[in-house]
Amino acid sequence: MAENDLMDKIVSLCKRRGFIFQSSEVYGGLAGAWDYGPLGAELKRNVKTAWWQAVIHQRDDVVGLDASILMHPMTWKASGHTDNFTDVLVDCKKCKRRFRQDHLKGKCPSCGGTEFTEPRAFNLMLKTNVGAMEDSSSVVYLRPETAQGIFVNFANVVDATHRKLPFGIAQIGKSFRNEITPGNFTFRTREFEQMEIEYFCRPEDAPAKYEEWINARYQWYVDHGIKKENLQLRKHDDQELAHYAAGCTDVEYKFPFGWSELEGIANRTDYDLKQHEKFSGKDLQYRDPVTNEKFYPFVIEPSGGCDRGTLAFLVDAYHEETVNDATRIVMRFHPKLAPIKVAVLPLLKKNEGIVSVARKIKQDLQKDMVCVYDDTAAIGKLYRRQDEIGTMFCVTVDVQSLEDQMVTVRHRDTMKQDRIALAQLKNYLTENLK
Repeated sequence: MAENDLMDKIVSLCKRRGFIFQSSEVYGGLAGAWDYGPLGAELKRNVKTAWWQAVIHQRDDVVGLDASILMHPMTWKASGHTDNFTDVLVDCKKCKRRFRQDHLKGKCPSCGGTEFTEPRAFNLMLKTNVGAMEDSSSVVYLRPETAQGIFVNFANVVDATHRKLPFGIAQIGKSFRNEITPGNFTFRTREFEQMEIEYFCRPEDAPAKYEEWINARYQWYVDHGIKKENLQLRKHDDQELAHYAAGCTDVEYKFPFGWSELEGIANRTDYDLKQHEKFSGKDLQYRDPVTNEKFYPFVIEPSGGCDRGTLAFLVDAYHEETVNDATRIVMRFHPKLAPIKVAVLPLLKKNEGIVSVARKIKQDLQKDMVCVYDDTAAIGKLYRRQDEIGTMFCVTVDVQSLEDQMVTVRHRDTMKQDRIALAQLKNYLTENLK
């Protein structure tokens, strides 16, 4: 399958099955903005839950945070975003379209023109106003990253939790960037969600912690179903590094449009806390409770894109095969990520006994797992429909079920069918969804 064909098929499936829709589509859409449909909302929620469990609930050294989107404007002055968060852009003199200078390869990708305006810097932050007055005193920004909300709360978290180094603060949240050239479906958008950790440690421990987090974050994608051949680690060279960073490594995924970043793990040194102390006048040093020593911790930052991650899980799960001379599309999501875990299907929708048993099964299972009930087509078509959205198991209730109190459980990936007693059904499904 050609890579362009694969991306087209995934975009089509997302629209057809309710994973992702174009934002404001009835009005012609809004570039760089997407809406998650019923299945997409479940998938993205599962990605976030899996991340939160891995980095907070299954560790002893990370706590969670949910900082506000709107922050004091001085936050962005201290972080450097007000002055330096820019893209260098040029305009094509022929078609008047605007492009990032670093994305051009000699010719205008729109019209083929070769003459451009002088490069100009455009700040990527989105402005808004708070309060009744719309003047310079009321300007705030929609945050371009979640990290600064963690840094300005560093002292609050230490005081409230009595955490000792090393420890991390993690959060999931929306960020906004006025991208001039969004594209590649949900990969680059103007509104996106980040999954970010700031891990504070002693300066001498930072190199080892940096390597530990690189390995941990790479392994998280593998553990949740991404094929290893579609993942790679790419270390930034010195020219790529931010001026304050001692190192940065990206976890990259082989998308249909090429290798691109899923997540970056950076050693930010002690830059951020020093900057916020300088601009706020507040003491942001860490005091060792044993030695009483005061110092600025170094920070290791694993920062991943939730939308990019969700897209990678969609791409990696897509699978086509031929079954009985027909193409079977199956989304092979990891059990933790699959939007729907179980579909309950009555073999005969006009048989009241079958329908009653099927609905009771669904009501019982949905207390513990996400289920659907579907009787809108023949059983073969229902199986294909559930395969295409990645449902892990189909439970079919038939005439025999009324006699022997057993149902047929069909496995998504193998299409294997097992006959399971109703009394054992929940335990069977629970064990196989781990």
